[in-house]
Amino acid sequence: MKVNTQAINFNAEPQLLEFIQKKMNKLELYYDKVIQSEVYLKVEKRSNKLNKIFEAKINIPGDSLVVKKQCKSFEEGTGIAIASLQRQLKKRKEKIRENF
Repeated sequence: MKVNTQAINFNAEPQLLEFIQKKMNKLELYYDKVIQSEVYLKVEKRSNKLNKIFEAKINIPGDSLVVKKQCKSFEEGTGIAIASLQRQLKKRKEKIRENF
């Protein structure tokens, strides 16, 4: 799956981009009809430690799924967001199976 990743307010390291790509590829195990996926990484200027925002948008036939997580690190946000997307994709697949 091709993942378009955009880092806002900073330059993302190649290791982080590879990590995100690897995790996003696992979503194809749950739903194989993903059309496109986009990831936005943002750093907010706050004194709060939870200043990293991970936002993922996945386009599937007839719908799009969006998850936004705010955490201490992008790796943590990626893990939480991927788990949420996995649940959403499983529900979507079950609904399709019920209709047929």
